[in-house]
Amino acid sequence: MYFCGLFGSRCVALGVYSKRMKRIFLVGFMGCGKTATGKRLAEQIGWQFIDLDKFIESRYCKTIPQLFTEWGEAEFRVVERAALLEVCDYEQVVISTGGGAACFLHNMDDMNAHGVTVYLHAEPEELVDRLRHAKVERPLLKGKTDEALAVYVRELLAQREIGYKQAQLTIETSHDKSFSHVQILLELLQQLDNSLQSVTKELND
Repeated sequence: MYFCGLFGSRCVALGVYSKRMKRIFLVGFMGCGKTATGKRLAEQIGWQFIDLDKFIESRYCKTIPQLFTEWGEAEFRVVERAALLEVCDYEQVVISTGGGAACFLHNMDDMNAHGVTVYLHAEPEELVDRLRHAKVERPLLKGKTDEALAVYVRELLAQREIGYKQAQLTIETSHDKSFSHVQILLELLQQLDNSLQSVTKELND
Protein backbone atom coordinates (compact mmCIF):
# COMPACT_ATOMS: atom_id res chain seq x y z
CA MET A 1 0.00 0.00 0.00
CA TYR A 2 1.21 3.47 -0.82
CA PHE A 3 -0.92 5.29 1.73
CA CYS A 4 -2.30 4.89 5.20
CA GLY A 5 -6.03 4.79 5.71
CA LEU A 6 -8.25 7.49 7.14
CA PHE A 7 -10.93 6.32 9.54
CA GLY A 8 -12.90 9.13 11.06
CA SER A 9 -9.88 11.43 11.49
CA ARG A 10 -7.06 13.00 9.54
CA CYS A 11 -3.93 11.08 8.77
CA VAL A 12 -0.59 11.63 7.03
CA ALA A 13 0.47 9.57 4.03
CA LEU A 14 3.05 6.89 4.71
CA GLY A 15 4.59 7.08 1.27
CA VAL A 16 4.91 9.28 -1.78
CA TYR A 17 2.63 8.85 -4.76
CA SER A 18 5.26 8.91 -7.48
CA LYS A 19 3.02 9.37 -10.49
CA ARG A 20 0.55 12.14 -11.26
CA MET A 21 -2.85 11.04 -10.02
CA LYS A 22 -5.11 10.17 -12.97
CA ARG A 23 -7.96 8.16 -11.51
CA ILE A 24 -9.80 7.94 -8.21
CA PHE A 25 -11.90 4.84 -7.55
CA LEU A 26 -14.59 4.86 -4.86
CA VAL A 27 -15.52 1.46 -3.42
CA GLY A 28 -17.84 0.36 -0.65
CA PHE A 29 -21.15 -1.24 0.24
CA MET A 30 -24.36 -0.18 -1.45
CA GLY A 31 -25.75 2.88 0.26
CA CYS A 32 -22.39 4.14 1.56
CA GLY A 33 -22.56 7.26 -0.62
CA LYS A 34 -20.22 6.50 -3.52
CA THR A 35 -22.25 8.27 -6.20
CA ALA A 36 -23.01 11.41 -4.20
CA THR A 37 -19.43 11.61 -2.92
CA GLY A 38 -18.00 10.99 -6.37
CA LYS A 39 -20.04 13.75 -7.96
CA ARG A 40 -19.01 16.27 -5.33
CA LEU A 41 -15.35 15.27 -5.43
CA ALA A 42 -15.23 15.42 -9.24
CA GLU A 43 -16.77 18.88 -9.18
CA GLN A 44 -14.21 20.07 -6.62
CA ILE A 45 -11.22 18.98 -8.70
CA GLY A 46 -12.67 19.67 -12.15
CA TRP A 47 -12.62 16.05 -13.29
CA GLN A 48 -15.25 13.90 -14.99
CA PHE A 49 -17.42 11.62 -12.90
CA ILE A 50 -18.28 8.07 -13.96
CA ASP A 51 -20.83 5.88 -12.22
CA LEU A 52 -19.80 2.39 -13.31
CA ASP A 53 -23.34 1.01 -13.01
CA LYS A 54 -24.70 3.84 -15.19
CA PHE A 55 -21.84 3.23 -17.62
CA ILE A 56 -22.92 -0.41 -17.96
CA GLU A 57 -26.61 0.50 -18.23
CA SER A 58 -25.85 2.94 -21.04
CA ARG A 59 -23.79 0.33 -22.88
CA TYR A 60 -26.53 -2.34 -22.76
CA CYS A 61 -29.61 -0.08 -22.69
CA LYS A 62 -30.92 -1.97 -19.67
CA THR A 63 -30.97 -1.36 -15.92
CA ILE A 64 -28.69 -3.23 -13.54
CA PRO A 65 -31.69 -5.12 -12.05
CA GLN A 66 -32.69 -6.21 -15.56
CA LEU A 67 -29.16 -7.38 -16.34
CA PHE A 68 -28.97 -9.28 -13.05
CA THR A 69 -32.25 -11.02 -13.86
CA GLU A 70 -31.28 -11.92 -17.41
CA TRP A 71 -27.67 -12.93 -16.84
CA GLY A 72 -27.39 -13.91 -13.19
CA GLU A 73 -24.71 -12.49 -10.92
CA ALA A 74 -21.77 -14.52 -12.25
CA GLU A 75 -22.16 -13.27 -15.83
CA PHE A 76 -22.89 -9.75 -14.63
CA ARG A 77 -19.57 -9.67 -12.74
CA VAL A 78 -17.70 -10.57 -15.94
CA VAL A 79 -19.38 -7.70 -17.79
CA GLU A 80 -18.75 -5.38 -14.85
CA ARG A 81 -15.05 -6.24 -14.92
CA ALA A 82 -14.84 -5.52 -18.65
CA ALA A 83 -16.42 -2.10 -18.05
CA LEU A 84 -14.03 -1.42 -15.17
CA LEU A 85 -10.98 -2.25 -17.28
CA GLU A 86 -12.30 0.06 -19.98
CA VAL A 87 -12.61 3.06 -17.67
CA CYS A 88 -9.15 2.28 -16.25
CA ASP A 89 -7.86 3.77 -19.51
CA TYR A 90 -9.57 7.12 -18.90
CA GLU A 91 -7.71 9.98 -17.24
CA GLN A 92 -8.78 12.65 -14.76
CA VAL A 93 -11.87 10.72 -13.72
CA VAL A 94 -13.56 9.92 -10.43
CA ILE A 95 -15.15 6.48 -10.73
CA SER A 96 -17.92 5.24 -8.44
CA THR A 97 -18.08 1.45 -8.53
CA GLY A 98 -20.95 -0.89 -7.71
CA GLY A 99 -21.16 -2.44 -4.26
CA GLY A 100 -19.69 -5.75 -5.37
CA ALA A 101 -17.13 -4.55 -7.90
CA ALA A 102 -14.27 -4.51 -5.38
CA CYS A 103 -14.91 -8.11 -4.34
CA PHE A 104 -14.68 -10.09 -7.56
CA LEU A 105 -12.19 -11.14 -10.23
CA HIS A 106 -9.10 -9.26 -8.97
CA ASN A 107 -10.81 -5.91 -9.59
CA MET A 108 -9.17 -4.31 -6.57
CA ASP A 109 -5.73 -5.26 -7.87
CA ASP A 110 -6.48 -3.47 -11.13
CA MET A 111 -7.94 -0.40 -9.45
CA ASN A 112 -4.97 -0.12 -7.10
CA ALA A 113 -2.63 -0.42 -10.08
CA HIS A 114 -4.39 2.29 -12.09
CA GLY A 115 -5.22 4.92 -9.51
CA VAL A 116 -6.08 5.81 -5.93
CA THR A 117 -8.72 3.65 -4.28
CA VAL A 118 -10.97 4.94 -1.50
CA TYR A 119 -13.20 2.81 0.71
CA LEU A 120 -16.24 4.76 1.88
CA HIS A 121 -17.14 3.07 5.16
CA ALA A 122 -20.49 3.30 6.93
CA GLU A 123 -21.75 1.39 9.94
CA PRO A 124 -24.21 -1.47 9.22
CA GLU A 125 -27.07 0.29 11.02
CA GLU A 126 -26.52 3.37 8.88
CA LEU A 127 -26.44 1.31 5.69
CA VAL A 128 -29.66 -0.49 6.58
CA ASP A 129 -31.43 2.82 7.25
CA ARG A 130 -30.24 4.31 3.96
CA LEU A 131 -31.17 1.23 1.96
CA ARG A 132 -34.65 1.10 3.49
CA HIS A 133 -35.31 4.61 2.18
CA ALA A 134 -33.42 4.35 -1.11
CA LYS A 135 -35.26 5.09 -4.34
CA VAL A 136 -32.89 2.92 -6.38
CA GLU A 137 -33.80 -0.75 -6.76
CA ARG A 138 -31.07 -3.08 -5.48
CA PRO A 139 -31.24 -6.56 -7.07
CA LEU A 140 -29.66 -8.33 -4.10
CA LEU A 141 -32.14 -6.76 -1.65
CA LYS A 142 -35.35 -7.39 -3.55
CA GLY A 143 -38.19 -8.83 -1.47
CA LYS A 144 -36.42 -8.69 1.90
CA THR A 145 -38.26 -7.65 5.07
CA ASP A 146 -36.68 -5.04 7.35
CA GLU A 147 -35.42 -7.74 9.70
CA ALA A 148 -34.04 -9.86 6.87
CA LEU A 149 -32.43 -6.78 5.35
CA ALA A 150 -30.56 -5.98 8.57
CA VAL A 151 -29.21 -9.52 8.84
CA TYR A 152 -28.30 -9.64 5.17
CA VAL A 153 -26.43 -6.32 5.24
CA ARG A 154 -24.35 -7.34 8.26
CA GLU A 155 -23.44 -10.71 6.76
CA LEU A 156 -22.67 -9.44 3.26
CA LEU A 157 -20.70 -6.45 4.57
CA ALA A 158 -18.54 -8.78 6.66
CA GLN A 159 -17.77 -10.81 3.54
CA ARG A 160 -17.12 -7.85 1.26
CA GLU A 161 -14.93 -5.88 3.63
CA ILE A 162 -12.11 -8.26 2.70
CA GLY A 163 -12.15 -6.58 -0.69
CA TYR A 164 -12.97 -3.05 0.47
CA LYS A 165 -10.10 -3.01 2.96
CA GLN A 166 -7.60 -3.46 0.13
CA ALA A 167 -8.29 0.18 -0.74
CA GLN A 168 -5.44 2.63 -0.18
CA LEU A 169 -7.61 5.05 1.80
CA THR A 170 -10.63 4.64 4.06
CA ILE A 171 -13.11 7.45 4.78
CA GLU A 172 -15.95 7.29 7.32
CA THR A 173 -19.33 8.42 5.95
CA SER A 174 -21.71 7.44 8.78
CA HIS A 175 -24.02 10.21 10.02
CA ASP A 176 -22.49 12.72 7.58
CA LYS A 177 -25.46 14.27 5.83
CA SER A 178 -23.48 17.44 5.12
CA PHE A 179 -20.82 15.49 3.18
CA SER A 180 -17.99 16.98 5.23
CA HIS A 181 -16.07 13.78 4.50
CA VAL A 182 -15.66 14.98 0.90
CA GLN A 183 -13.52 17.90 2.07
CA ILE A 184 -11.48 15.60 4.31
CA LEU A 185 -10.92 13.26 1.38
CA LEU A 186 -9.98 16.13 -0.90
CA GLU A 187 -7.40 17.44 1.57
CA LEU A 188 -5.86 14.00 1.94
CA LEU A 189 -5.72 13.50 -1.83
CA GLN A 190 -4.03 16.88 -2.17
CA GLN A 191 -1.36 15.72 0.24
CA LEU A 192 -0.77 12.71 -1.98
CA ASP A 193 -0.60 14.62 -5.24
CA ASN A 194 0.47 18.24 -5.50
CA SER A 195 -1.11 18.49 -8.95
CA LEU A 196 -4.54 18.43 -7.32
CA GLN A 197 -3.58 21.38 -5.15
CA SER A 198 -2.87 23.54 -8.19
CA VAL A 199 -6.03 22.38 -10.00
CA THR A 200 -8.36 23.12 -7.08
CA LYS A 201 -6.66 26.48 -6.49
CA GLU A 202 -7.29 27.47 -10.11
CA LEU A 203 -10.94 26.40 -9.90
CA ASN A 204 -11.47 28.44 -6.74
CA ASP A 205 -9.70 31.59 -7.96
